[in-house]
Amino acid sequence: MIKKLRIWLELLLLASLVLTSCATPQATTAPTNAPEESTPTEAVEPTEAESTTGSENLILATTTSTDDSGLLDFILPDFESEAGVGVDVIAVGTGQAITLGEDGNADVLLVHARSREDEFMAAGHGARREDVMYNDFVIVGPPDDPAGIKGMTDAAEAFAKLAEKEAVFVSRGDDSGTHTKELSVWKAAGIEPAGSWYVSAGQGMSEVLTMASEQQAYTLSDRATYLARSLEGLDLVILVEGDPVLFNPYGVIAVNPDKGPHIKADLANQFIDWIVSLPVQEKIAGFGMDKFGQSLFIPDSLAWRDAP
Repeated sequence: MIKKLRIWLELLLLASLVLTSCATPQATTAPTNAPEESTPTEAVEPTEAESTTGSENLILATTTSTDDSGLLDFILPDFESEAGVGVDVIAVGTGQAITLGEDGNADVLLVHARSREDEFMAAGHGARREDVMYNDFVIVGPPDDPAGIKGMTDAAEAFAKLAEKEAVFVSRGDDSGTHTKELSVWKAAGIEPAGSWYVSAGQGMSEVLTMASEQQAYTLSDRATYLARSLEGLDLVILVEGDPVLFNPYGVIAVNPDKGPHIKADLANQFIDWIVSLPVQEKIAGFGMDKFGQSLFIPDSLAWRDAP
C-alpha cells in the first residue's frame, strides 16, 4: 500500500510540474540536454581502445616496463619505417596483455612471465613464441634502509625480513609479470603478506616507484624501469640484487589468427622476425649504455645466442 501511494504521489507531482511548465514561456530557453546541432563541438580524442579498433596498424600488447624504460621509443620507429605501418602500443601488466591476446584484441604480445606465456601457448591462444631478451628484478627501498636488507642476496630472506619489521612495501597488485614474480618470492618465504604495511597499488611500475619514493617504502622493480626513473630523482636505491630467482626473461608471441580475420598474422610474424634479428638484438644490447654504462636489457633471441 505504501509503495503504491508513493507512486501516485510521484505521478501527481509530475503532472503538476508539466502544468507549470506549460504555463511558463520557454521560447528562449533550450533544454539543457538537447543536442546543439547548429554549434560545432570540439572533437573528442578517442580512447586507446577506440583508436586501435579497425586499425591497419599492428596492435602490440606489452608490459609497462618496455614502455616506461624507453625501449619501445628506441626501437619501434625502425620497424614502422621498415614495415610501412604504425604500431599501436597497449602498455599494461603482463596479465592484462595476455588477456588482450586471449580475447583477440591484440596481434602480438611482448611480455615477461614465462609460466603464463607457456600456458597461453598450450591453450592454443598463440601461434608462435620466441625468446627476445632478459634483465632482472631488484628490491629497492629508502637509502637509510630501516629494515636492514641492504646487501642480502636471497630475495625470499629479504622479503621475510621486511615482513618481520613490517616495513612498508608497495606491491604492483596488478597481475603483471612483476606482481607474479613478487608473489612467487613471498611464497618462497612462506609468507602471505597482509596488513597496513603491505600496500597493493594496482598500478604500473612507474607509478609504484613514485609511491615508494614518496612513502620511503620498499618495492620490487625490474631494473630497466628503476634505472630509467632514477634519472627523474627517485629517492630509492637498489638494496637486493643478484638472486637467480630474480631473473626476468621476455618473450614475443604471435596471437593465433583463429581469433578472427582482424588478427594481422603476417604482420605479427614480420614483427617477431624483426625483433629477434641480429641487427635489432644489437640495438637492444646498446640501449642504456650512454646513460647508465650498462644495457637495460640483454639480448637473448636464438639468432643472438647462435651468432659467432
